[in-house]
Amino acid sequence: MSAAQTKLGLTVLQWVLGVVLLAEAVRFVMPGAAPAFARTHIPGFIRLLVGWAEILGGVLLLAPPTVTRGAWLLVGVFTFAIVIHLLHGMYGVGNLVIYTAAAFAIATGK
Repeated sequence: MSAAQTKLGLTVLQWVLGVVLLAEAVRFVMPGAAPAFARTHIPGFIRLLVGWAEILGGVLLLAPPTVTRGAWLLVGVFTFAIVIHLLHGMYGVGNLVIYTAAAFAIATGK
């Protein structure tokens, strides 16, 4: 694979992750998501903390000068979310692991 193909692949991954993440994070911080989140017995402020951090990371990921910072922020946020899920006995973290790997690939590849 050429360097140009690698760069293109990382750029596509960056934009897909950024757009999907922003859409999901905005839905996550909306009041309508609160009742479902309350059933997890995780304090509600965690939902807002993680959601707004994801929104910030997504915006940084889509702004060319801040891509690397945004990707590293997202690695941290996703890792935090994985730990919180696991500590609360919620083991379905596959999507978060994939998001973390994608953010890591962007952070180290850009």
